[in-house]
Amino acid sequence: MNSIVEVVAFLLGFLGWVMVGVALPNRYWKVSTVDGNVITTSTIYENLWMSCATDSTGVHNCRDFPSLLALSGYIQASRALMIAAVVVGSFGIVATLVGMQCSKAGGENYVLKGRIAGMGGVCFLLQGLCTMISVSWYAFNITQEFFDPFYPGTKYEIGEGLYIGWCSATLAICGGCCLVCACKMETTEKVPYPYQPSRGTVYSGVAPSQVPPSQYGRNAYV
Repeated sequence: MNSIVEVVAFLLGFLGWVMVGVALPNRYWKVSTVDGNVITTSTIYENLWMSCATDSTGVHNCRDFPSLLALSGYIQASRALMIAAVVVGSFGIVATLVGMQCSKAGGENYVLKGRIAGMGGVCFLLQGLCTMISVSWYAFNITQEFFDPFYPGTKYEIGEGLYIGWCSATLAICGGCCLVCACKMETTEKVPYPYQPSRGTVYSGVAPSQVPPSQYGRNAYV
């Protein structure tokens, strides 16, 4: 039963890792809103790396952000968290493949394999947390600027890249929790108990030294 849970948890974590790779280069993290605009001639959309614009004829123009230090703090933090999620998720995939029961990579030491798979589950949890913090922080700044009536710049709405990131984080966290629980149960079941032989033989009868002496002497029968 634990092996099935491990496989399902690995698939969830792996799918979450793939979706992080899809969300990271996605261009539509935020899209300029059309709320309150009667005529919209162009649409602006951005992600962590570049800003793009498309006009009514369908022509796209993109430019990378010119300076890393000139960016907002939340964009720099989101970049770092997303890259950390990809790296930690890679370690989680390798550790889970080695530690699963159906894998022959770790030998027959199931206690050690369970601990390695548990480390993989922790890596999946960290991957999901990094992704969740990154996309939620980015979305918070979008909504804060959108509902600020005194914000002078272009207002944006949440793009599809953030939704992919949220799905990725949810899958990774679910996979990590399942994997950690399954490996904890497996380690508990596989711990051997030392054999302790009995120190002596117990007899149910009475020892000869404890037999009460006879009340009559030997000469009484003569």
